[in-house]
Amino acid sequence: MQANQNHIPKSAMVIMAHPDDAEFTVAGTVAKWAQAGCEIVYVLCTSGNAGTQEPGMTPEKIAAVREQEQREACRVLGAKDVVFLGYDDGTLLPTLELRRDLVRQIRRFKPEAVITYDPTTLYYGDDYINHPDHRAAGQAAIDAIAPAAAMPLLWPEDGEPHRVRYVYISGADKSNVWVDISSTIERKIEALRQHKSQMGKWDPSDMIRRWATETGQEKGLAFAESFRRITLEPPG
Repeated sequence: MQANQNHIPKSAMVIMAHPDDAEFTVAGTVAKWAQAGCEIVYVLCTSGNAGTQEPGMTPEKIAAVREQEQREACRVLGAKDVVFLGYDDGTLLPTLELRRDLVRQIRRFKPEAVITYDPTTLYYGDDYINHPDHRAAGQAAIDAIAPAAAMPLLWPEDGEPHRVRYVYISGADKSNVWVDISSTIERKIEALRQHKSQMGKWDPSDMIRRWATETGQEKGLAFAESFRRITLEPPG
């Protein structure tokens, strides 16, 4: 059965490793859903506290900068909240501790859908090796969703159990949902530009439009983002 391409959840959580990850990959979908009334929260495993080559910068200073940049990006997109879990950039692992922290946030916000990465992808094409933090965050997110967050006897002190209905996996090898982001691609680009500490003088707009064009071509869309959508609880 083909997935409903146009479904917009009532609430969603975006689980990523670093500030700017979602803006590079899924922010067109985030903006589209937010415009339609979806309540969206970001959960970032790290604050990107190793993400700079600026002389004299410290992990604490760059983390504060990047957290503020992410808040500004969320404002542009219409996301309602952002949570920083505070793990160290560059050393993230899919530990039981991280899984539990994510379960706590899933139970707190009770999203209908979660967007995260494909943890199995080691590289894309012949010019990009996937960051190990991305893989770790994706693995921990999927493990927190299914089955941990829905298990009433597992960590009951961390909230009432919650069953996520849909998992949208970005960067998957075989997509089954394409989101038309023609109306929100400029907002995606504007959100990415908020990450000034990472952009420098580089303008990402051409690259983002090219990626979205290539993704949309398969379905006859001008600009699109694609996902492998897992349906854990079919709509009643």
